[in-house]
Amino acid sequence: MVVDAGPDFRQQMLRARVNTLDAILITHTHKDHIAGLDDVRSYNYLSGKAMKVYASLSDQDEIKQEFRYAFAENPYPGVPEIELMELTTNDFHIGKLHIQPLLLMHMRLQIFGFRIGGFAYLTDVNFIPEDSMKKLHGVHTLVIDALRKKPHPSHFNLEQAISVAQHLQPERTFFTHISHLMGRHMDVQNELPEKMWLAYDGLEIEMP
Repeated sequence: MVVDAGPDFRQQMLRARVNTLDAILITHTHKDHIAGLDDVRSYNYLSGKAMKVYASLSDQDEIKQEFRYAFAENPYPGVPEIELMELTTNDFHIGKLHIQPLLLMHMRLQIFGFRIGGFAYLTDVNFIPEDSMKKLHGVHTLVIDALRKKPHPSHFNLEQAISVAQHLQPERTFFTHISHLMGRHMDVQNELPEKMWLAYDGLEIEMP
């Protein structure tokens, strides 16, 4: 499974050599998180079945509007085949993976993060409700939004993301959704507390 399908979804899947894909989890429907959904057609061809895409009902409406040609009553041959699955706060499974959806706030927009075993992925967030924070306790590896050093209205800045990590105390924290305004990678990395790193394209994490 993969979380979100941004504009470079195809390149990401080729780089990581992902030959089979069972599902896509959607955090929210801003263009940088769904623009690559058209490229699921390659997996449709390989598997012979529609791609399961988990999204909230409101996000499903956005996806249907953005990719309306894929949901037409009589679709053109070869359009991406997408099976929309309702995403709620209820836990569910994809194969052997236990997925815990977590409600987050992206300014005024309610979005989803995910906890999968000891791994948590929280992107495009500037506030974590208390119930979701409780579900994050005991997480081993945290990947969290940290856009830049200066405050931002809809994303955690680096100081805020560090504060969340220090509260949860995971074994490892990786900061993602980083803008160029953060500064040079090694300069910022050298300023971070122990057990915290800036993420980068192509990073691979092994879970214990």
